[in-house]
Order: sequence, then structure tokens, then C-alpha cells
Amino acid sequence: MKPEPSGSRRMRLLHIINSVNPVSGGPIEGVFRQDGATRDLGLREVLSLDHPDDPWVAASPIKVHAMGARKAKGGFLGHYGYSPDMEPWLKAHVGDYDAVIVNGLWNYATFAAARVLPHASTPYFVFTHGMMDPWFRRTYPLKNLAKQGFWQICEGPLTRGAQAVLFTTEEEKLLARGEFWGSRYKEQVVGYGTSTAPAPTSAQTAAFAGKAPELKGRPYLLFLSRIHPKKGVDLLVEAFARAADLQPDLQIVVAGPDQTGSVAALKAQAQALGIADRLHWPGMLQGDAKWGAYYGAEAFILPSHQENFGIVVAEAMACGKPVLISDKVNIWREVEGAGAGLVEPDTIEGAEALLRRWNALTPDERTAMGAAAQAAFRANFDVEITAPALLHTLRETLQAA
Repeated sequence: MKPEPSGSRRMRLLHIINSVNPVSGGPIEGVFRQDGATRDLGLREVLSLDHPDDPWVAASPIKVHAMGARKAKGGFLGHYGYSPDMEPWLKAHVGDYDAVIVNGLWNYATFAAARVLPHASTPYFVFTHGMMDPWFRRTYPLKNLAKQGFWQICEGPLTRGAQAVLFTTEEEKLLARGEFWGSRYKEQVVGYGTSTAPAPTSAQTAAFAGKAPELKGRPYLLFLSRIHPKKGVDLLVEAFARAADLQPDLQIVVAGPDQTGSVAALKAQAQALGIADRLHWPGMLQGDAKWGAYYGAEAFILPSHQENFGIVVAEAMACGKPVLISDKVNIWREVEGAGAGLVEPDTIEGAEALLRRWNALTPDERTAMGAAAQAAFRANFDVEITAPALLHTLRETLQAA
């Protein structure tokens, strides 16, 4: 029988996730950041549905066991994924690890995990990453009916057999309760965070300027995330049209990958509202260009309909930027309580209120809010603190089992 994890050696962890492609969003970014902060405490590997030849597999800072064939584009199979090799590999190797963390739900990687992990001796945890939020049920009722069926045969048994189902905030935990018939699992709220921002440099400024040359040094608010209906970009466009006259030189930068083909409609919306020349669409930003975008912004804005944690919000706070967010970003209470930003509902009126309240702040108030944001990041969302705390929580849970 495998010995219990010990504080005297590194804990060997297997992360199961749909993809290690950075375009896929926050969960894999979180895994990478945790690894960077805890390499002396834990040895992490990843099992994914990526193809071994995918460029992001080679670029991953963590060893990846890529099980996927080339994915179909679009449709159910393109979204859900499939690999005949994943389940056999997991059966053969699950005993090599002290614990397994399943990241996310509703994909074939989760299905393979549900077929193997509840019957194995290796303990495991499930990190839902906001995928049980009621927003999805309200917005996509037919898809949610299909998810109820999947829950009975896959996600339900998987979560019931886990040592714990992990949530990043108390808000996320409460929202998930009762979302699926027959939900029975042990809840646990754990810390989550991201890395401290690098110091600002002229190279960052130049890299971002190259991505958004039309800005020409004018002030801007930054939206940086996947461009997806749940992110509320349409609310931001409409709200900015209503409040644009408050600061005639203010621009909006909407940066991120267009995962659902939404940008064309959003640009048309901006054109119809007469503000197209004040919105900028540099695409996905990485490296120096991303940090240059953060540091150059007056503030960060995210009027999202659903946001489990919001690594981009934490990154903006790490850069000392006030954050203007909806109350559907699950760290909104921490932001509001620390005076690190402004919070409003996820409506056009709410997004407009964010812009008007921001415009009404004095320069000194904005500076103080930025300082509060950076302090709140260090206290709550710095991965150098949250990642070791997560490993400690896993060890304690395993030892108590």
C-alpha cells in the first residue's frame, strides 16, 4: 500500500484537465502558477486531451501526458473531446501519484476520470472552477438538461467519490448548491491566486503599443479576458456609448481571444452606437504586451455575468490597478471590502454606473484605490501564499481520511 504523503518529500500530483492551451482560460493558468510557486513542495504532472504535437504541449512548464487525437472542429465532439487512450492510461498510472486533481467538468477528461478514480485507491479532488454556477442553467436551459443527464452518469459519481469538491470562494460554493439533482459531495473552500506582476518596463509599453497603435497614448480602460457572451462585453459597449461624453478622450481596449466569433457583432454594435473609433481590439495579449496593457490602463473593467474567480482581475490588482467589476465576479466581496474597486450588477445600467462612478473619482481617490487593490492582492490572491496553503489543505484532508 502506498504510504501517506509526508511533509519531508514533495507531494506528487496529477492534474486532469481538458487542455493546457492558454487560450482555454483560467484553470490551466492557475495550475501553471501553482506549480511555479510550490515546486519545492509538490511535483505536478498533467493528463489532458491535447494532441502530443500541439504547440502548447511543448510549451507547457509542466510535464503533459497528452492523450488526444486531432479534435473535430465545432459540434459536440469538438467541444467535449474524446480519446480512447485516456482511460487505459489513467488506470495504469493513477497509482503513481499521491493525489489527483480533476480540473473542470463537462468534457471527456472528466468522463475518463469518473470511470477510473472512484474505483482506485489513490485519493482525488475535483476543482469545479465555476462550472456549477446557476448562470449556465438560466442562460442555456436546454444544454443544462443534457448536463443533468451527464451528472447522473459522470460528474455526480465523480464528485461523490472525491475527498472534497474544491471551490475558490464561499460565493462559488453557495451558488453551486442544489444545481444538479442528487448532488452529494464534501465541500471545501480553498485559496486561489496568481503570480505577482513583473515590474513595469519600457519593453512592456512598447510591446502593447505595437498591438494597439491607434491608441496613441490616450487614456483607456482595459477589458482583458476571453471574448465570450458570459463576459458582458456587449454591456460594456452599450454602457460606454451612454457615458462616453463624460471623458471624451477615454478609450476602451477589449483584449482577448474570440472563442465564439463574437467580435464582428460587437464591432457592429459599436459602429451603430457611434463609438467604434474609441474601441480597440488587439486580440489575445501575452507576455510583455499583456503586462504593458495592464500598467498603461487607468483601470480594469469586467462586467461579467459569471466569473468563478477571475485571474485577470487578480493580475490587474497585482499591477496596482483599480478593478471595475460586476457582482457576478465571485471575488467581488473581497474587492469591495478592501476598497480595491467598484462593484455593480451585471446589467447595462450596472456597467454604466461603473463608468460614471469611476469618472466621478478624484485623481487622489483613484490613486488610493489602486494602492488598495495591490494590497488586497498581496493579502488574498498572491499565489506564493495561496498555492502552499492549497497543498497544506490537501495534505491535511488526506491525513484525516
